[in-house]
Amino acid sequence: MKKPLKDSFIIGFALFSMFFGAGNVIFPPYLGLESGPHWLLGFISYYIADIGLALLAMFAILRQGSPEKVTSRIGKVPSVLLMCAIVLCIGPMLAIPRTAATTFETSVTPLVSGVSPVLFSVLFFLLILLLCVRERAVVDIVGKILTPALLIGLLILIVVGVVSPIGPVGDQALVENVAATGIEAGYQTMDVLATLLFGFIILKSAQAKGYTKAKAQIRVVSGASLVAGIGLLVVYLGLTYLGATTANLFDITVDRTYLVTSIVQQLLGHGGLILFAIVVALACITTAVGLVSACANYFSGLSGGRLSYPVLVCLICLFSAVVSNFGINEIIAIASPILSVVYPPTLALIVLALFGRRIRNDWVFRLAALGALVISLLEVISSYTGLEIAFLSHLPLASLGFAWVVPALLCGVIGHFIPHGKKKSLAS
Repeated sequence: MKKPLKDSFIIGFALFSMFFGAGNVIFPPYLGLESGPHWLLGFISYYIADIGLALLAMFAILRQGSPEKVTSRIGKVPSVLLMCAIVLCIGPMLAIPRTAATTFETSVTPLVSGVSPVLFSVLFFLLILLLCVRERAVVDIVGKILTPALLIGLLILIVVGVVSPIGPVGDQALVENVAATGIEAGYQTMDVLATLLFGFIILKSAQAKGYTKAKAQIRVVSGASLVAGIGLLVVYLGLTYLGATTANLFDITVDRTYLVTSIVQQLLGHGGLILFAIVVALACITTAVGLVSACANYFSGLSGGRLSYPVLVCLICLFSAVVSNFGINEIIAIASPILSVVYPPTLALIVLALFGRRIRNDWVFRLAALGALVISLLEVISSYTGLEIAFLSHLPLASLGFAWVVPALLCGVIGHFIPHGKKKSLAS
């Protein structure tokens, strides 16, 4: 196998495992149950909103040369603030602690009673610390060892479920709008935000393998994105189908984790529960390794090297170990409104970054991001305070969770007509 092709597979497997976090194990089966006979439509919507947009972010990073440049056109201070918010939310505030909490609640508690969550969190993040200390080896460790084991476990479950399905696919959907439900599920994974973190470690891995020129990096990382995209397509498609075959056993009120556990038990028995525990643990470990390493890289660069990578890895693991003991529900409750505000302006900037060379006026980026931010803030205020803001529900795409899209577009158009100095334009 030629070196570029081999490296694309290794980096692609790492990218796959970084995207495939613990939360992504439970979303597709539940979506399949909700979608019934339209499970394929639900899957397509989910895949586009989750992995489709995440890979779009990866290509935006490749075109700009670094994750920071995706947000840089809005100005130095706003860009740093936005990136810090992204890193904290997808890092030690939510995603990293959630990996430990999920592993404990789905892989340890069902099989072993009496285990201290505090002791488990210490052991979990000690393992993550050991895997992350060797910065350049992170991608190879994840790509060569952990991801193949994860894939094998998932494929066994899916193959058994396809050959000997639990039951027939439901004859009616349990939700009114299957496509909207799929989009919302993909939106909630926040993989687009995570891509801005993974971009650091993926690009550094490509450089470490000798791809120093931009064209060579684009070639190998594009190949890796294709590998990850195909792998995730197979896994998500299979998991969505498995969920659709449980219509005779569960209704929409079933807990997502319980649904997945029940599917495993129905198909593989108690041995399957052990397999599921291993799969979830691997998903959590690989995601945590990628996130901790990427967060440490970002803050080390932001500090100008004053905070070293090993020190930051230790601090992130320590903080995450403490937060993980709050439990999954509490972690999500704290961070959810913050993520809901951060995501829209980030996605607006990602889309604009794909056309960055043709957009010379930085005000297009600034106002588009501002428009998305304002609408998302209003939606969060309305949702969490009960304050009715009538016009929000009348915005295009509001029913799909994208009420901010048209306002961001209009604000971007307005920004195009604001005079700008050529010397200050990053595109000139």
